[in-house]
Amino acid sequence: MVIAEVKPLAEILELIKQYKRVLNTGCGGCTAVCLAGGQKEVDTLNTKLELSCREQKIPLEISGFTVERQCDMQFNAELDHLVASYDALLSMACGAGVQFLAERYPDKPVLPAVNTTFVGVNKDIGWYEERCQSCGDCVLGITGGICPVTMCAKSLFNGPCGGPQDGHCEVDTDTPCAWINIYERLKAQGRLDNILKVFPAREWQNQTQGKLLLEDYKHRYVKETK
Repeated sequence: MVIAEVKPLAEILELIKQYKRVLNTGCGGCTAVCLAGGQKEVDTLNTKLELSCREQKIPLEISGFTVERQCDMQFNAELDHLVASYDALLSMACGAGVQFLAERYPDKPVLPAVNTTFVGVNKDIGWYEERCQSCGDCVLGITGGICPVTMCAKSLFNGPCGGPQDGHCEVDTDTPCAWINIYERLKAQGRLDNILKVFPAREWQNQTQGKLLLEDYKHRYVKETK
């Protein structure tokens, strides 16, 4: 179960201000249950964004579509026929859902509209992986939809350390370096200027990524988890 809250309107406007056509994607799962990201919340946020942009004379065309669960890749396929005609995606799912959208549509900026308190994802049958540390201050819109708090062993926010080897983390050589992945994602989107910005330190919470592979299913993933 995920608990989340909608980001301040001003912060969301700052994230989307450079895009003229935005698709706001809701989640019919946990964030809908906690009244942060279902279709009703998508419609409400879109109305607020349209009114604010109209007052500020900012051109914006925004639409909404809600999938059953953004943290389950099969449901995100419902967006495939829509995404191409938009400049960016706004997600009202948890941080895990934002990252799944960013993985499925790596050429589109995926921007979080909510802050997450707690979340985990179903990677596959019997395989659970934490993608969001519930830090309470979501930065996925800056880092290309890849969480540096969760995916970087050191939770670095201003670029990589000096230890990556052949694209892998020095702490765990079986783990890809999160910041190399962030660089490649932002490069593909033409947003490398994000890496040049220096951001103030943040008080991240729960910085160790959690994983759970059920004993009965380990034989399915032995190659992936060596």
